[in-house]
Amino acid sequence: MKIHDLMTPALLIDGARLDANLSTMASALPGTRLRPHVKAHKCTALARRQLEVGHATFCCATIREIEGMAKVGLEDDLLLANEVLSAERLGVVARSGARVTVAVDSEETIDAAVRGGVGEVLIDVNVGLPRCGCPVERAGGLADKARQMGLEVRGVMGYEGHVVGVADRKKREAGCEESMEKLAAAHREVGGELISSGGTGTYDCNHVATEIQAGSYTLMDTACWALELPFVQAMSVLATVISVSEKFAVANAGLKSIGMDHGNPTIPGARVLFCSDEHTTWIPGLGKDTPKPASMPIPEHWETQKDIRIGDRIHMVPAHVDPTLAYHERAYVVDGEDVVDEWAIDLRGW
Repeated sequence: MKIHDLMTPALLIDGARLDANLSTMASALPGTRLRPHVKAHKCTALARRQLEVGHATFCCATIREIEGMAKVGLEDDLLLANEVLSAERLGVVARSGARVTVAVDSEETIDAAVRGGVGEVLIDVNVGLPRCGCPVERAGGLADKARQMGLEVRGVMGYEGHVVGVADRKKREAGCEESMEKLAAAHREVGGELISSGGTGTYDCNHVATEIQAGSYTLMDTACWALELPFVQAMSVLATVISVSEKFAVANAGLKSIGMDHGNPTIPGARVLFCSDEHTTWIPGLGKDTPKPASMPIPEHWETQKDIRIGDRIHMVPAHVDPTLAYHERAYVVDGEDVVDEWAIDLRGW
């Protein structure tokens, strides 16, 4: 099958580029130095590829992801890096033989882990991102509480999500260092073998964490490209041109097939005007004005031409990989114009 035989919008993964990204990260963070975050791709077939290059521990964002990973045997060490108040489903997975750890940041979430039958936890610490996580000064007390309740405290977790996307490298490093000083202080009070933190944007400048929770590196997006990382764009959404006027063209992929929280997608060689539910309106033939980093290498056949006709296929590069994958039921693995495999996005949903 060729990509032009596919119904659109269709999610494409360039197999060779994915392999390059997996190899680059495995060299930088081998083995348990990386705990790949499957929320970025939500695909057990891709997770198995991560296992094949040496990463056997995984990070998840939802109970559904934990269940799906365990179902296919990727269960050696699963971390739910999120607080839950109902952990019964996690307990079922743990009793099936999987190793399951859950993040806690309060007495309530500790109680939920106990009630649900999850035996291992990480103390989640707020290191600057206004989201989950306890204050540094409460981490030790929560660890004591968890141990009193019969839980094993494996260490601490903290996500410097407010700095992982900072484009300026020096500012990103400084912000990461400040956040990790807080996490290290909490770890001194909590103990345990794990300091779990980081993401794709800070994978090479977080020197405190014992494991990095990176995920976007596998497929990449335009937001990550602004950080000038050594990974290549491996994913695009294939769309069909359905309308052409004198001034603009319209493709049949929009808000419901492309993650938009980080901005408009990029159409190589064009200027995107706006996205609607099922449409993207764009101006062909304006490559110099395309809002992408100059260092973003893409396959030559992704570039659009100025002379666009109805029925042409175009590649759209999302600004955020995670929600984009969640919008699709399957991904097509491609080699140039050839479709070589089909992977279910089987960890999507709740």
